Amino acid sequence: MSEFNEFDQQGSVPNRDTGSIISHAFEMYKGVFGYGIVAMIIYLIGGSVIQMLTGFDSASMVEEMKSGGTLNYWSAPGLPLYMGASSLFGLLLSPLYVGLIYMVNKYNTKSPIEFSDLFIGYRQNFVNILIYSLLAWIISSIALVLCVLPIIFVYPFLLIGYPILLFENASATEALSKSFNIAKENYGTFLLTGLLGGLISAAGIVLCGIGIILTAPFIMVVMYSTYCAFLGKPRQIMYSK
Repeated sequence: MSEFNEFDQQGSVPNRDTGSIISHAFEMYKGVFGYGIVAMIIYLIGGSVIQMLTGFDSASMVEEMKSGGTLNYWSAPGLPLYMGASSLFGLLLSPLYVGLIYMVNKYNTKSPIEFSDLFIGYRQNFVNILIYSLLAWIISSIALVLCVLPIIFVYPFLLIGYPILLFENASATEALSKSFNIAKENYGTFLLTGLLGGLISAAGIVLCGIGIILTAPFIMVVMYSTYCAFLGKPRQIMYSK
């Protein structure tokens, strides 16, 4: 069982503007940087295992793309199976990202951080986290397929769903609805914050391929800082082991 207790008055909250939110996220990320790398390493190891099991060779596909050759992506050996297994793995890994958000809150409130905190999403509101992740994946996939709804304009509505699931113990539909309504009322800020946070998270690919391990988790911290800006500091969660 988990208990919700009012935590200490320690901790910072950004203003409701993109610059303040991103600056706050940078300050928070410094405190959980190592744990974010661990989460990414787990993701990459899982992805490699899935590639081996499905027989899909992403390296060959990348080389084919670089050479400018004609490639029928969906006919690539193992790709359909890889895509399905990879999507399922990503879904099952979503509670790990929620755990990182939990760690950020502990860092912000000067609470001791334990490695096991990274896995709180598998103990706290696990089913709703999975359902929300599935719904978010469906919405994002539709946005990518429909040119009139590019993902960049849809993503802001999902920006604070994970913090709501964690700190308010909300259901998947409640988190989706609340995130949508708040983003709708503050769309400009959510759009710029999500865009900038996403660009920073993806910077590792541009700067140095493997650097994605260092930058990708940043977007989770942006989610936390955005939640703090618009909903205030969340109640601390004290999990009884």
